[in-house]
Amino acid sequence: MKKTLATLALGATVSIGAVASPTTADARWHHGFPVAPIVGGLAAGAILGAALAAPGPYYDAYAYEPVYFGPRCYIRRERFWDGWRWHVHRVEDCY
Repeated sequence: MKKTLATLALGATVSIGAVASPTTADARWHHGFPVAPIVGGLAAGAILGAALAAPGPYYDAYAYEPVYFGPRCYIRRERFWDGWRWHVHRVEDCY
């Protein structure tokens, strides 16, 4: 869908640029600031930007089973005194 919209926006930009560009006679007589190509370019840019930036529809095609996770566990270090010196051992805590 994005490719189609991008192609249509590009075609619109090219066609607006071909139609709105001044002829040689207009350019020779300096008939003011060429507003039409600028407005056409801004409009085409807005259309192209909206087509590419719009999020697609979200739908879930499959019904998934619920996922159950086990207990969350982590390993922590615990110090203890054995009567002679301090020791460190690893303890697994689950909750």
